[in-house]
Amino acid sequence: MLVIVLENAPPRLRGRLAVWLLEVRAGVYVGQYSRRVREHIWAQVQEGIEDGNAVIAWQMNNEAGFEFETLGANRRLPADWDGVRLVSFHPEARSEDL
Repeated sequence: MLVIVLENAPPRLRGRLAVWLLEVRAGVYVGQYSRRVREHIWAQVQEGIEDGNAVIAWQMNNEAGFEFETLGANRRLPADWDGVRLVSFHPEARSEDL
């Protein structure tokens, strides 16, 4: 299983992903592809994301059962904790910090 979630992505990228994957919710794409095709699709996301952000998750034979990669600015960041990939959060910028 392959899942890609886009935020603030250009319409042409969303249209391109809809060619390969099923858009089950706005910006949420799912499908079942080989590693080679998954990497090709992710390269298309990397080329077309502009100011948006994205995450890709796919089935993997590891303890979690999946692997993921992120792209673009987002408060959620991948973190490695003793070999287990988790997600950490950046604190929100406060108005007095700006």
